[in-house]
Amino acid sequence: MDNVGIVVEDLDAVIGFFVELGLELEGRAMVEGEWAGSVTGLGDQSVEIAMLRTPDGNSRIELSRFLAPAVVADHRNAPVNALGYLRVMFAVDDLDDTLARLAPHGAQLVSSEVVQFEDAYRLCYLRGPEGILVGLAEALG
Repeated sequence: MDNVGIVVEDLDAVIGFFVELGLELEGRAMVEGEWAGSVTGLGDQSVEIAMLRTPDGNSRIELSRFLAPAVVADHRNAPVNALGYLRVMFAVDDLDDTLARLAPHGAQLVSSEVVQFEDAYRLCYLRGPEGILVGLAEALG
């Protein structure tokens, strides 16, 4: 996998959230014109993007803020059983510490608690800025 794309309104807030999670901002750029629209099928477009790399260097998240054409749908608050994109799951070393660091960035647990799967993982889903759904998993033992 090269990257996962997420469309956002507040690029700075979402970048801050993912940087706090441990991703590294590779760069920001404008993607504009007919050539870009020929890939997306949107025609002439203007999009500000940011690329963030995972700590292991193997994957990236591409954040996109559409200036034109305007955003036409909003799936950010869809329940976890909605069709389509669900979440991105990250492995973390210390789930409690990660949750504490993400709270100032708007992170809130989807459920009221972190759960444990057998003796293997502690897991949770949370919503970050703009309702982005993220899963966190801490391996046990």
